[in-house]
Amino acid sequence: MNIYFACSITGGREFEGIYQDLMAALLSDGHQIPTAHLAGSNVLALESVVAPRDVYERDVAWIRSADALIAEVSVPSHGVGYEIGFALQAGKSVLCLYRSGRKVSKMITGNPHSKLSVREYADIQEAISFAREFTLKL
Repeated sequence: MNIYFACSITGGREFEGIYQDLMAALLSDGHQIPTAHLAGSNVLALESVVAPRDVYERDVAWIRSADALIAEVSVPSHGVGYEIGFALQAGKSVLCLYRSGRKVSKMITGNPHSKLSVREYADIQEAISFAREFTLKL
């Protein structure tokens, strides 16, 4: 399955370890994730050399070609919110994961869209379990 992974880049990287573990699990399951590099510790340097228009065009193309989008939304991010909305408008299934105790926008948690799932997780194993359950249902 082709999955677009979305996470905070410039908004904060405090959940980078979660991003990395989640990507490792999904990649080991055989999924294609063109945005897996976003979980890496060097993502700020990698993305700093890409022009904003190029990022937009690349990411929109990746979302359009993806089967689904999985977003880790524990850290607020304008870009991730945009990607979620874009994916839903494009008819993609979306899973939003967030760490227990974190405040998440009510535009996400209150959205009744039939293709949106929002799951709160206690630890990385639960997050991985939710992601795997999501992919199996597609």
